[in-house]
Amino acid sequence: MINEDAIRAYLFQQFKDILQVEIRRIGSGVQGSGFLIEMKTSGGEKSYVVKALLPEGFGHDYPSDRAAVFLLDLDEYRNLPRHVEAVDVLAEMEDGTVKSIGGGIEYYLLMEKVEGRDYFKDLASFAGKERLENQDIEKIASMARYLAEIHALKKDSKTLYWRKLRDTVGHGECLMGVFDIYPDGTVPYEVMTNIIKKSVDWIYRLKPRYKRLSQIHGDFHPGNIWFKEAKGEGQRAKGGEESNSQLREPVDFVLLDRSRGPWGEPADDVTALTINYVFFSVKKHGDVRGAYLEGLKLFFEEYIKATGDGEITEVVAPFYAFRAAVVANPVFYPELGAEARQKIFRFAESILSQDSFAVERVNGYLQG
Repeated sequence: MINEDAIRAYLFQQFKDILQVEIRRIGSGVQGSGFLIEMKTSGGEKSYVVKALLPEGFGHDYPSDRAAVFLLDLDEYRNLPRHVEAVDVLAEMEDGTVKSIGGGIEYYLLMEKVEGRDYFKDLASFAGKERLENQDIEKIASMARYLAEIHALKKDSKTLYWRKLRDTVGHGECLMGVFDIYPDGTVPYEVMTNIIKKSVDWIYRLKPRYKRLSQIHGDFHPGNIWFKEAKGEGQRAKGGEESNSQLREPVDFVLLDRSRGPWGEPADDVTALTINYVFFSVKKHGDVRGAYLEGLKLFFEEYIKATGDGEITEVVAPFYAFRAAVVANPVFYPELGAEARQKIFRFAESILSQDSFAVERVNGYLQG
């Protein structure tokens, strides 16, 4: 369960006076195992214990989960009287070596720089359009095809599917966590708790569908989708009569900020994007109309055509509830009016009360 050779190499690097090292398992529990390290050094004998967590269950499914547990241990063991002290956090690398990652007071991610224009700008431009332009159509089709491609990669893991359902409601970055940062008085607690309770009901309703577990992005919202500029962008479709083959050349985009694990329910990605056709239209018009309504319908049509996923409208409810809480949050979108915010919440409550989502009924959901 641990790489003993790599641990030994780490120890010989850290302790220059080691003469001999013995490593053996001393016990196992439901979450992991402990290993005793006994060292003979020129200064005497020293003993340590290495703890390793099982890589499935208890929210420890990804290496980053287990790192987070151990980093918290390193920070806090010493702060509780009579508690054993943690010495370091070790990371096993792809090349089989082990190195220290402990002792940090903050952590940073270094990424490549990308060029492009985020999809928020496209959505804002829809406000003045009665119908989609050629490039708008191709972008929506391109995003639908992309999701179909990544969602085609499946994994057989009930644990990871159930985790995605659980996290969608209870994670600090998801439904309950987003509600917790609402300014007091913005939305009655009764409204929030009603949405949370209905979402929990949906979690247990969806648990049997764990075979749907797929590769996902995890935060496929417009700010994380950056399109490269294409020549001829903005040309208006002529009466909607042009076929896909007559549109502009295929568009290209790059993605940012994949979040909360690589596996989950495809509806997580679908709702992260499509809630924005509802949100932007409600913010501008008070309902879903024009290019926004066309975009919403087109995305579902293209996605279902590309995936053959006839169940997608039967599983979106709790994911739409989470995304509705995001776009209605005044911390994120202070420009949203109180009446529009109420409509977004009615949208969430309505979908949670239905067996499936019907695109053609979207404006009915806003009325409750």
